[in-house]
Parts: sequence; C-alpha cells; structure tokens
Amino acid sequence: MSATEQGTPAPSATAGREIVISRVIDAPRELVFEAFTEVRHLSRWWGPEGFTTTTRSFEFRVGGEWVFVLHGPDGTDYQEWISWTGLAPPERIEFLHGEFRDDPNAFESVLTFESDGAATRIEMRTVFPTKELRDEAVEKYHAIEGGRQTLSNLATYVTEIVRKGAEG
Repeated sequence: MSATEQGTPAPSATAGREIVISRVIDAPRELVFEAFTEVRHLSRWWGPEGFTTTTRSFEFRVGGEWVFVLHGPDGTDYQEWISWTGLAPPERIEFLHGEFRDDPNAFESVLTFESDGAATRIEMRTVFPTKELRDEAVEKYHAIEGGRQTLSNLATYVTEIVRKGAEG
C-alpha cells in the first residue's frame, strides 16, 4: 500500500520545481500592483541590483507581451519575454517568462498582492518545467537572491512614490 493510500498527503506536484519569494512593502496594494502594470514603472525597478531594463514592446493584457532586455552590471544583455496569462487587478498577475516566445524552458509565475494594513504583502511563486531547470536558475543565475533583490527594488521604488506624494 502506498503512503498516499494510507492517508499521508502526497507531496505537491510542483514542490521540487518552484521558488517562492515574499515581502511586505510599505505602500498600498493598488500602487504596488500598478508598478507591475505600466511600463513607465517597470523599467525603473525591474531586475536584481545593478541591472537595468530596456523595453522593446509592452502590452499589459491577457495574451499581451512584454519584450525587454535586462542589462547586467557586467555588460551582459539578457533577452527576455513575458506573456501575461491571467490578471485579477489588484490581487493577482500570472505570466509565462522565457527568453523568447515559445521558449521550451519558460517558467510560470504567479504574483499575489494582499493588503496588510496600509502595506502590501506580495508573493512571487515561480514554477519551472523541470527540477533541473529550477536548480540551474538557482545555482547559475542566483534566482532566489535575484528575486529578493527585484522585490527590494520594487519596495524602494513604490515607497519613494508614496513619500513624494505625502510631501505634496
């Protein structure tokens, strides 16, 4: 008899393939969500520390795409492609992220935005096609630290907007 037949829950089908990063940001949920939905915001904060973003095209809608280049601090350019697969403003954004359209190694991400008093709790859940691709992203591309830095950049950006708004 297998463990699941004895009542022990089976492990999540995606457990070995995911990365989950969360953070509380001292800004209203609608503003944090908006920072993901408008290219004028995204290009200011997207990516890990030291990276900059050049957008080639951007259409925020289900089926729309964001095609951009991440410029690394060492001068390396990373071609990137995102297709928005699900939107529930201001609560959830779902997307497929790869290097190009139809990238077989593209991964799925779900961002959730939850009000936490005057702040926002954001969770970024990323699921890779295989455990090997997840492990490569973590080991070679430092995906966990990069994700944390990206959310830190977002927090810095939106709290600056809130501060400037409060000043007048």
